[in-house]
Amino acid sequence: MSANSQIEWTDCTWNPVTGCDKVSPGCRFCYAESTANWLKRMGQPNYDKGFNLTLHPTSLHRPFKWTKPRRIFVNSMSDLFHEKVPIDFIYEVFCTMNQCSHHTFQILTKRSKRLLDLSPELPWAPNIWMGVSIESEDFLSRIDHLRQCNAQIRFLSLEPLLGP
Repeated sequence: MSANSQIEWTDCTWNPVTGCDKVSPGCRFCYAESTANWLKRMGQPNYDKGFNLTLHPTSLHRPFKWTKPRRIFVNSMSDLFHEKVPIDFIYEVFCTMNQCSHHTFQILTKRSKRLLDLSPELPWAPNIWMGVSIESEDFLSRIDHLRQCNAQIRFLSLEPLLGP
């Protein structure tokens, strides 16, 4: 987790989950994988498993420590809607976001179908923004899934833009 981010559209990152698996051509250029492997080599404890999916329940409390309102990119090093992340853990992440209403949480996924399936079970709040990544027209269905989820604010990430 980083208290400051070089990503221009967010203030910091929060990673209650790290690691992932490739699901589409856009994953080929995943910065998180190379970063996680580097952090493992540097001995960072949250990355002792490299880029294998890992839950970090002890990091669920971190947003409470930030008193100044922030835009927080949730799981910059993973995908909260990865099929191996249990719904109970996703729910806990959402509860933390609800309780930290002074922050804005930005979630981005390539797993829009799971987002759509789980959306009715999650406690959405106005401070939780939901986005999907689209790398080509082959993945426009992610937009339809996003439209149907219960987030009040939705956004798109068009990167890496690989085709029409």
